[in-house]
Amino acid sequence: MEKEILLQSTITCPNCGHQKEETMPTDACQYFYECENCNKVLKPKDGDCCVYCSYGNVACPPIQEGGKNSCCT
Repeated sequence: MEKEILLQSTITCPNCGHQKEETMPTDACQYFYECENCNKVLKPKDGDCCVYCSYGNVACPPIQEGGKNSCCT
């Protein structure tokens, strides 16, 4: 049985706490994300492949599929 891949993730800005639901790309990692509230540009934390893995409530699609940073290598 194939695991369902979720494409929606809510990003929480670590600077101001603003939250927004976003649709994740399926073909690439998103390395930068600008908070629409405080305009801080977020980058992944060390060891994470994208902003969704660092600040989202759902990991990016390649990680959900069982890959290990496969979208960025």
